[in-house]
Amino acid sequence: MADEKLQTKQCPLCGETIQVAALKCRFCREFLNSENQNAEDSAKKDDETILFQGKPSLLAMAGAVIKGAFFVAGAGLLLKFPIENTLIGLIETEITESQLLLAGKLRIIISIAIIAMVFLVLLLKVIRLKMTHYEVTTARIEWNRGVLDRRVDNIDMFRVVDLKMRRSLLDCVFGIGTVGLITTDKTDPTFDFAKMTKPRKLYDVIKKASLDADRENRVVHME
Repeated sequence: MADEKLQTKQCPLCGETIQVAALKCRFCREFLNSENQNAEDSAKKDDETILFQGKPSLLAMAGAVIKGAFFVAGAGLLLKFPIENTLIGLIETEITESQLLLAGKLRIIISIAIIAMVFLVLLLKVIRLKMTHYEVTTARIEWNRGVLDRRVDNIDMFRVVDLKMRRSLLDCVFGIGTVGLITTDKTDPTFDFAKMTKPRKLYDVIKKASLDADRENRVVHME
């Protein structure tokens, strides 16, 4: 009996009695040392097949570019035509030449500021799109985003409850669309793949992967 007791020990994870030489607990199914645990995690990661990788399309900028073009056109007209002369005529007030020159300089500064602001906003939008990356595997959806503050998040595939695809008229013209997800993830209950090329293909990939993950994990989503 003493020999048998010496040959057993308690699992540090679940407390059940196991053999001293055991590398993996037969009760909680966990490895008893970090090397074997890392090997198992690596094997699981290797089993994940990458189904999709991509970034939002720059064509998502179409609406912003059109709006920006109107502001630039307005600023260009303001820069070209000396409207201060017209305003002075309307208010019928005497004004010195120095004040007129000051009004002209102010008009030019405002025009240049508007144009610079438009290009700065568009540049920031482009950088934001370029710094966003999506990856869909058989087990999870992962994305990273941010310019100065990079963030990486993921959603387990079996947590996807429903998904839908949205395409505006402009999206249809440019061949892009948004795939939206409804999940049971507490951090991201809703998530959008915004303005992606070939959105129908992405929709089908996630739909099949989520159904496969539900079957593998025996998950049933209650409506």
